[in-house]
Amino acid sequence: MTSPAERRPGTGSDAGTARPATTSEGRKTPAASPLVDEFAAGLSFALDPFQRTACAALERGSGVLVCAPTGAGKTVVGEFAVHLALQQGRKCFYTTPIKALSNQKFHDLVQRYGADKVGLLTGDNSINGDAPVVVMTTEVLRNMLYVGSSALDGLSYVVMDEVHYLADRFRGAVWEEVIIHLPASVTLVSLSATVSNAEEFADWLVTVRGRTEVVVSEHRPVPLWQHMLVGKRMYDLFHDSEAARAHEVHPELLRQTREMARRMDAVDLRRGRGGRGRRGPGPNRPEIVDKLDGEGLLPAILFVFSRAGCDAAVQQCLQSGLRLTSPEERAEIREVVERRIANIPGEDLAALGYWDWLDGLERGLAAHHAGMLPAFKEVVEELFVRGLVKAVFATETLALGINMPARCVVLERLVKYNGEAHVDLTPGEYTQLTGRAGRRGIDVEGHAVVVWGPEVDPRHVAGLASTRTYPLRSSFRPSYNMAVNLVGSVGAARAHDLLESSFAQFQADRSVVGLARQVQRNNEVLAVYDTELACDHGDFAEYFALRVAIADREKQLTRNSQQERRAAAVESLEQLKVGDVIKIPSGKHSGLAIVLDPGVGGFGEPRPVVLTEDRWAGRISAGEFAGTVEVVGRVRVPRHFNHRAPAERRDLASSLRNLEVARGAGRRRRGGNGSHEDRELLALRKAMRAHPCHACPEREDHARWAERRQRLFRDTENLRDKVSNRTGSLARVFDRICELLTERGYLGPDGEVTPPGRMLARIWTEADLLVAECLRTGVWEGLQPHELAAAVSVVLYEARRDVDEQASVPRGPVASAVDATVRTFYQLGVDERRLGLTQTKEPDLGFVWPMYRWAKGEPLAKVLASGHSLDGDMPAGDFVRWARQVIDLLGQIADATGAPLSLRETARTAMDAVNRGVLAYTAVV
Repeated sequence: MTSPAERRPGTGSDAGTARPATTSEGRKTPAASPLVDEFAAGLSFALDPFQRTACAALERGSGVLVCAPTGAGKTVVGEFAVHLALQQGRKCFYTTPIKALSNQKFHDLVQRYGADKVGLLTGDNSINGDAPVVVMTTEVLRNMLYVGSSALDGLSYVVMDEVHYLADRFRGAVWEEVIIHLPASVTLVSLSATVSNAEEFADWLVTVRGRTEVVVSEHRPVPLWQHMLVGKRMYDLFHDSEAARAHEVHPELLRQTREMARRMDAVDLRRGRGGRGRRGPGPNRPEIVDKLDGEGLLPAILFVFSRAGCDAAVQQCLQSGLRLTSPEERAEIREVVERRIANIPGEDLAALGYWDWLDGLERGLAAHHAGMLPAFKEVVEELFVRGLVKAVFATETLALGINMPARCVVLERLVKYNGEAHVDLTPGEYTQLTGRAGRRGIDVEGHAVVVWGPEVDPRHVAGLASTRTYPLRSSFRPSYNMAVNLVGSVGAARAHDLLESSFAQFQADRSVVGLARQVQRNNEVLAVYDTELACDHGDFAEYFALRVAIADREKQLTRNSQQERRAAAVESLEQLKVGDVIKIPSGKHSGLAIVLDPGVGGFGEPRPVVLTEDRWAGRISAGEFAGTVEVVGRVRVPRHFNHRAPAERRDLASSLRNLEVARGAGRRRRGGNGSHEDRELLALRKAMRAHPCHACPEREDHARWAERRQRLFRDTENLRDKVSNRTGSLARVFDRICELLTERGYLGPDGEVTPPGRMLARIWTEADLLVAECLRTGVWEGLQPHELAAAVSVVLYEARRDVDEQASVPRGPVASAVDATVRTFYQLGVDERRLGLTQTKEPDLGFVWPMYRWAKGEPLAKVLASGHSLDGDMPAGDFVRWARQVIDLLGQIADATGAPLSLRETARTAMDAVNRGVLAYTAVV
């Protein structure tokens, strides 16, 4: 094949890009404008047609929605809004979804306009907040709008970078809140990745913001080539541009991957194991980097969808002896590193793995993920942009807008873990990741490489690379904080109108039209089914109803039997004591287990903590048993046994193997109604056999039509429910939220906001109402500063994956406060379930010990070793991120009107105790 680095523009593929309905390509370039020309003169490149089109619309006073690929230069339009604001003597706010982007954009604008004209507000930093141009995270602007901040005076433009974030299920609502609440005098500049429903989004912007022009470009300034790496050979995914448009995979690539798959299957068969569905051996990272170096494709970003995988990849390259830098570059790297980490104490460097990290950097290799210390990540970003680090192994978080383009992007796999399950990459995610390839002004082309494995079909890759359908879907939902702010600022009636004007309701109302048409078509098909199931012997619908009733009764009897067995399991779990030995009948933890903690006394079913023969310690539930849980023996559990200590788990688990227990003990018992026939079921069967249609020779043919009719009828009824539910759906949720807030005293009987409600209005966290309840009921009063920091962490922290073992907490006041917080959560959950509301996130105890020790002044190494893990330390990046959120919540408590003065003062002291060391020197200045 021709070396990728030797190709020239015009011969490459753009992955068969499908054109959207409206684009700026093919339009006549807008007439010259003095303001646009003046702005363009300060740039190092000429404006593209879509950039000029959008800037001209802004100059005319119109809002704009700009949709363009990564690296196309859409942020230039946002910078033109900054230019206009400064020309007019007005203000411009530039919002981004993440703090790293805000920091980066702040530095860019300071470099262009000077430090006196640009400020930064991210929660972590407050720099020159009264400047005419302020960069901030979207949440900061939302909070300003709700409190009516004086900083909004004179605001003329708001830039919302990466506005497609409004689809984010966790934070997306913030974008819609800002768009809805911005004063009508503010011109909105929305910058988005390419989405297939840009016109729909623009139509909504017109309804809430007025005049808005949509500018869509799918042109990549740097052409993108698609490849697959099969073994040690790299193949083009498409033969040429025509094949890319037709999604036709290169024939040689297809032949080679089939041959490789056959060879691997043959090897597996010789070794006595099947080959279907298995994954091949992991990629050889040093060979991949060496191959890219030989092809002239460095610097490269290699996406690995796990933090541990990123770190392991760097270690593999180091162990192979790979070195990508010259002596001069190594000296420059060390100078940058020493300058950037000069304030980090030496004792912390060892805990942070500094020397291994530096060794990788000096060889041109680095990892980049959320578990790293922010200061380390920033160094990696700077060195990569300067071309000193050649290969970065990164998780997908790097694709979220940070300016780190590369010549080449490599995807090891096309599957990622989304926090709940392993799922395939979507076309939008694939494009977002590969969009990093190709540095404008440096590279003539970019390259995307997928590493082949037996589970990867080149035709699937071609589909990902060619698909351009990424609809933007709203994730907007009312929250408790939003409700009191809306009612307090505009009243309940006007709040309904604002909710109805959200993009979520806009999309729901539009979808109702299509659903109603589908209901009509279904009714026409149902009439046809009625004709087909007609029977000469009698009413077949009546006969089929008997068959359905029999099936339903059988299912009900099965459910009753299961419920009885579960009730027996729950009752027997409640009787367990520390030291009881039980037998878990099935699942990954099956076998004998010792009860360490009965897990009773709280709300809900008991969930004992047990230790199994294979040394696993964690909670079990009644669902893991098919009936009564029998005690088959007893062992002595040491009084101060710590199930988090591997050595103690090992010693106690060994006692199970020495225990004289009949291995058949504890088998499941039969229960339920299986011992005799149910009278109702017998009667239904008798009626069915007596029905005239039972004797029809075409009975089963009629039954098949009846089954189809029943399924379609059920689907049609579901569609009717959707039509009903989507019309005014957000208003109904809002009403239920207000009902709960009224019951708990945050809203008065006439809908007015009460003093507790005003306190809730200033709590900006996912668990807003839980925090407010804890403040009202005095759960956190009387704590010392380090104890308060530890206690409040439970409403913020969320483990990255399910953790079976129960985290321990410091005894005394902290344990009491945490227990009270958990009880408050369960009590709140009862009301939320009754009203059909989304439940508040359950408190997580995994960050209590790290925060307790850190706020007490203990060293970083000890703090990181106390994270929520049986065998591993907490990553420094995770610690910094969660600790900053604790500081933010403590700040909200310190400013909470209505909270006791002593608690507010303790919160301020706790903020100072937490904001030290790694937190103090990782802030951007």
